[in-house]
Amino acid sequence: MTRWPIPAPMMEALDLARKAADSGEVPVGAVVVLRGEIIAGGFNLTRTDCDPTAHAEIVALREAARKLGSERLGECDLFVTLEPCAMCAGAISHARIARLYYGAADPKGGAVEHGARVFDQVQCLHRPDVYSGIGEGEAAKLLRDFFSDRR
Repeated sequence: MTRWPIPAPMMEALDLARKAADSGEVPVGAVVVLRGEIIAGGFNLTRTDCDPTAHAEIVALREAARKLGSERLGECDLFVTLEPCAMCAGAISHARIARLYYGAADPKGGAVEHGARVFDQVQCLHRPDVYSGIGEGEAAKLLRDFFSDRR
């Protein structure tokens, strides 16, 4: 699937995505990393929590902000298995995440390299460095399998 080893934080995000799928949630996982250490993680909880904002990225960012005692996560990186949507890209910008690493592209709902391209807008106050395709094959397979099982 992947030509090079997947970094440990993305492996953890993929594990969280599997947990999401096991609980009936769309399989997306995210982790926040500070100085090489995972400090927070989350997976989609929109159905579980009846909360449309409980995307994996939001869950992980909230936990990291609580742990660090600040809404600014400027020294942190975010690893997520799927290209963030507009809501999550906005939260990533507001949190001042330094680097965003994501797996599978999302031509329908993504807003980083697709759709709204949130970080390219003049109104975007902070733009993280973006690295796509990290663990893409594994992340895409999780999503394909999840949705094919429901059709």
